[in-house]
Amino acid sequence: MNTISKRLLGIMLIMVLTLISACSLKEEESQQGEKSEQTHEKAITVSWMRDLGPSNPHAYYPSQLFSQSMIYEPLVKYGEGGKIEPHLAKSWEISEDGKTYTFHLREDVNYSDGSPFNATNVKRNIDAILKNKETHSWLGTAKLLDHAEVVDEFTVKLVFSQSYYPVLQDLTTVRPFRFLADASFPEGDNTLESIKEPIGTGPWILKEYKQDEYSVYEKNPNYWGEQPELDKVTVRIMPDAETRVLAFEKGDLDLIFGEGSISLDAFTEMRDNGKFKTDLSGSLGTRSLILNTQNEKLADIRVRIALHQGFDKEALVEGITSGVEPVANQVLSPDYPYVEQTYSPVSYNTEQAIQNLEDAGWVLPSNGNIREKNGEKLEITLMYDTTDRIQKAMGETLQAEWAAIGVKLNLTALELTEQTKRFRAGDYDLNFWFNSGVPYDPHTLVNAVAEPTFGVAEAHTNIKDKDKLDADIRQVLGSVNEKERYSLYDSILQQVQEQSVIIPLSYIRQYMVYGERIESGTFPESRWDHPFNEIHMK
Repeated sequence: MNTISKRLLGIMLIMVLTLISACSLKEEESQQGEKSEQTHEKAITVSWMRDLGPSNPHAYYPSQLFSQSMIYEPLVKYGEGGKIEPHLAKSWEISEDGKTYTFHLREDVNYSDGSPFNATNVKRNIDAILKNKETHSWLGTAKLLDHAEVVDEFTVKLVFSQSYYPVLQDLTTVRPFRFLADASFPEGDNTLESIKEPIGTGPWILKEYKQDEYSVYEKNPNYWGEQPELDKVTVRIMPDAETRVLAFEKGDLDLIFGEGSISLDAFTEMRDNGKFKTDLSGSLGTRSLILNTQNEKLADIRVRIALHQGFDKEALVEGITSGVEPVANQVLSPDYPYVEQTYSPVSYNTEQAIQNLEDAGWVLPSNGNIREKNGEKLEITLMYDTTDRIQKAMGETLQAEWAAIGVKLNLTALELTEQTKRFRAGDYDLNFWFNSGVPYDPHTLVNAVAEPTFGVAEAHTNIKDKDKLDADIRQVLGSVNEKERYSLYDSILQQVQEQSVIIPLSYIRQYMVYGERIESGTFPESRWDHPFNEIHMK
């Protein structure tokens, strides 16, 4: 090879090496850019105690409420102080007889798949809900809604069989009155049974779901409203509360939220040790026991009151909730609409409890410590959610305290699905129960007492004057007179208090614990909504 050829070859080799180097540099810069984008993505990881289910807006368990509230939206929303505000509907009118609600829809809303949100789609959703009216009739709006009518592309009417004052409040709830894209409907439109995929109008899209392991939500880039600051939320399923605490302390989780997500002992330790920033909401609902009067033993009001008198509620609540939850002496606190007074509480009094049991014919045998009547022992069973540490601890405390007055309490731990099934079927003696809180109450609570669907009405079956109580409930829900509603609610809630079918224990509060990357968060107005739209990063 001559000198010129060698020089040409050298020049070519240099050019090739230079080109390779340039390409490598560009690839490295690209990778660094991608890493930078990943670094700047505002993503958090949280956990939940059970699988989030199919996120079906028209169905119940196993679909979890906070997941449904991320994806789907209501016509109107529950604002601060209970004010009803426009949302997917920009305005509405109510007929003079209270039977027809006309909603004018926003014209700038699409589903996350790009399909339009309009009156025809709203009607299709309403028709699907009404296919399973009995299932949804715990909510008065579902029970009394007759049909929907399309007026024009962005106007829809809801027509009711009778007036019902809480329609707008019911329409703010997480389920079932939220809206699903046409592409999600199954054949036959029976959405209670299944949906094809979860597509809503909300600020979040479910991008990935692996049953019993995790769900990944990403911000909807085409959302019509104000975008959340976060870009992505990953929810890891961790049934064990202690595992969640350890994962959080290791930095594998960025946020702990919701009542029951960790033990209250763990929350108070995190709150008090100064390592983590914590928040605590106001009272959002009432943790209660519910006694089934279809059980002959519990049909006697003297037995129910004796059980209420027979345990130290203040010590139970303080000891188990570490003072986080206040003691509840009535089913609804005066914070709720139409609850104007404090009702007389049932006080801790074991002597009076024993006297009530003996007056009811339950006496201690000479050779035993369980009361008997006509050869039958005073033995009852309390079922509780196997994943709920508070229910378990409260059940064990009640078991010990009631043993001291001659009542044998058995405890049965059940998966939530089975517990719910038995409760609705009335197949239980005692159960833990909580009211729904705002925006549902007080109207949903009293409707549940009268409407046999979710187990509460069945529990009240054998109380005194049940027919009159039901009539008062129907009257208050249909009343267009505000003064009359106040009077009726007072009478209804007084009777619920006196009957001791529902024994209030404590007022539930939600809590949040923030990881080091989170600056702050805000609790939603309803305990059932998610907090992710208002999480702010450092």
